Amino acid sequence: MKEENEVVKTFAELGVREELVKACERLGWKKPSKIQAEALPYALDGKDVIGLAQTGSGKTGAFAIPILQALLEYVYDSEPKKGRRPDPAFFACVLSPTRELAIQIAEQFEALGADISLRCAVLVGGIDRMQQTIALGKRPHVIVATPGRLWDHMSDTKGFSLKSLKFLVLDEADRLLNEDFEKSLNQILDEIPRERKTLLFSATMTTKVRKLQRACLRNPVKIEAASKYSTVDTLKQWYLFVPGQYKDCYLVYILSEMPESTSMIFTRTCDGTRFLALMLRSLGFRAIPISGQMTQSKRLGALNKFKARECNILVCTDVASRGLDIPSVDVVINYDIPTNSKDYIHRVGRTARAGRSGVGISLVTQYQIEWYTQIEKLIGKELPKYPAEEGEVLSLLERLQEAKRLSAMDMKESGGWKKRRGENDEESERFLGGNRGGKYKKKSFKKFKR
Repeated sequence: MKEENEVVKTFAELGVREELVKACERLGWKKPSKIQAEALPYALDGKDVIGLAQTGSGKTGAFAIPILQALLEYVYDSEPKKGRRPDPAFFACVLSPTRELAIQIAEQFEALGADISLRCAVLVGGIDRMQQTIALGKRPHVIVATPGRLWDHMSDTKGFSLKSLKFLVLDEADRLLNEDFEKSLNQILDEIPRERKTLLFSATMTTKVRKLQRACLRNPVKIEAASKYSTVDTLKQWYLFVPGQYKDCYLVYILSEMPESTSMIFTRTCDGTRFLALMLRSLGFRAIPISGQMTQSKRLGALNKFKARECNILVCTDVASRGLDIPSVDVVINYDIPTNSKDYIHRVGRTARAGRSGVGISLVTQYQIEWYTQIEKLIGKELPKYPAEEGEVLSLLERLQEAKRLSAMDMKESGGWKKRRGENDEESERFLGGNRGGKYKKKSFKKFKR
């Protein structure tokens, strides 16, 4: 390892092969990120690794490079006198909590492995299983999957097995351990070889992650490239206390102040993303929604339009709060404050990535003060107030009310406000009335003094 005060300048210094160094340069990775610089020497040496780092810190490269290097060494270097060994299928498996993140990880693998004829398959829900079965028939080197769909194929796809697996990666491990994935994950771990390399990456270390560490890693090296819960220094964070009935006015005011910026707006529900996107579009903004209720093709379509800047505003639920690499995001707006303060870290991590600057703004109503104070407590600092002229904000009210009326009609005609466990009335009133607050307990701004 390097001395503590020695700065690692290149991937080659870390022991990365020339073929992969060139691939990194082609992707614009001029030097290793902090998590890459600290994790790569151990991972390249064949050790199990637990990597904790801020979102947007280059975690994918920290596990993709060691896998591809091991694949190259397995094929070419193990028996040089006998020439090339048989092409290894199902060499590595990467598990991800979301479809979008899985597809993105696969894209980075393919880009890094373009010069070495890498074969990669993606197994996620929302895509035809027969297509995936055909992809598995081509015997890919790397599989990137969500746990449920991978287990489906392991259970009933003829001829498919991970008995020869050499690498397992758990990305966003804290989310992989929630109740949606836990059963499938345990089934997968029971079936794959115990003699393998395991790389676990997460933005946060939870009790469940520690439990998983004990269950499936062997003498792992723990790399912590950031403080426990922190945001990057290049992120400028603001808050703005707003009356609930005028929250949409403040949202439109902020977007009007930065019309050329690419923005992500986080809201609590799937219906909320649709309604806000419709409202903003009726006001002339180029907004598009993305949520877990959309089909996979529509989600990918929305994401691609945002990446291509056809739409510069992405209205989303927390399905988009982790892992997605959208380098051009300038602003993250928390339209709804997350009830879990750790989700705030992941949301604002969509901007200010890889050394770039960014802005995070949280709209806090009188019903959400308690959640907001938990966020400030978590990040260890009080945020400054975003400057907004109340007169200018409220001058938008008349246009906004008409836009909301038209959006509500559109939602009703297209079957929006779908009932989900009795949430219909609450959700529609929250957006149309604005001052009901749903299940939030009514609180006063007077209780929050600076």
